[in-house]
Amino acid sequence: MSSEHPETPAAPEPPVIDEPTISAAVEAALAAIAAAPDTAALKQVRIEHVGDASVLSRANRAIRDLPGPQKAAAGKLVGQGKGRVQQALASRQEELAAAEQEAALAAETVDVTLPTDRRPRGAVHPLTTLQERIEDFFVGIGWEIAEGPEVESSWFNFDALNADPEHPSRSRQDTLYVASAEGGEDQDAGLLLRTQTSPVQIRAMLERGAPLYVACPGTVYRADEMDATHSPMFHQVEGLAIDEGLTMANLVGTLDAFAAALFGGAPITRLRPNHFPFTEPSAEMDFRCFACDARLGLDHEPDPGCRVCGGTGWIEMGGCGMVHPNVLRAAGIDPGRHQGFAFGLGIERILMLRNGVADMRDMVEGDVRFTQHYGTEI
Repeated sequence: MSSEHPETPAAPEPPVIDEPTISAAVEAALAAIAAAPDTAALKQVRIEHVGDASVLSRANRAIRDLPGPQKAAAGKLVGQGKGRVQQALASRQEELAAAEQEAALAAETVDVTLPTDRRPRGAVHPLTTLQERIEDFFVGIGWEIAEGPEVESSWFNFDALNADPEHPSRSRQDTLYVASAEGGEDQDAGLLLRTQTSPVQIRAMLERGAPLYVACPGTVYRADEMDATHSPMFHQVEGLAIDEGLTMANLVGTLDAFAAALFGGAPITRLRPNHFPFTEPSAEMDFRCFACDARLGLDHEPDPGCRVCGGTGWIEMGGCGMVHPNVLRAAGIDPGRHQGFAFGLGIERILMLRNGVADMRDMVEGDVRFTQHYGTEI
């Protein structure tokens, strides 16, 4: 009966330490070093020819087992061979590293003589960026964006919006009229620079009927002097929703969502009774100041020195209300069947509150230093 046992691998034979063997190992190493194309290949050559498993390293370890008289001669032979290889490795390493560095510098070279644009880059105006953000909000809740002409007729700007013939806003002190082609009195010509974007709402109702959900951003004009808080040309966004069964609750919910999208958090809002010719009932919507302690809730006192809310704790957001039946009739919509709400907000005012702009003149002077830091907004 015989049993099988795994065979023990034979120990490697001790290396031959003589001049032909060592010389052959040295010549092979020198040839491999000279042929190495780069430092990575040279590293592999180093492992193969002077590493622990190489002929020269094994011979060097075997010297300790030789008889005493042979150790000196063998040590001199192996030592000189390894010295030649190490010297060749160091020289080739320096040569290849210099070549690789030169190639990298050549690849990264910049021609400083090439022409370049030295003029500073511009930036998208923050009002444009904010208007696009506002449009994105309304499109996101399913509304459409409507536009209209900036030179408008008195009927669209006043009459269709239920403004009395003697309403103060019709005077030249508030409205910029356009002279007729015949050179007649400007106010009699019936053309003006629109004072609000509400005429776009009338045009949208006439063109599309009900139901209707539109937001109308755009430029408007007033006969105002330019100062820190007023401008003869500014921007508004107005919203109009016409459908069956709409109430003030729908209006409040829309404006709450709008304020949250622009200012963040969950804003606290309130309605104050007011009067506008085109809405009934009408209100001014305020929201709790986001710049002082008032933002924490109604049980927190505002900062008396707050420059945003003036110490009141409230910031006026804009006018709003349910669309007046006369406005619906002017646009051919039956107020007995459809109801609607509308609101108007100043985009410059939103920018001033949202970004801490203290002077409206900074928005219109065209200084690129004012607009550049808004370029990072997404």
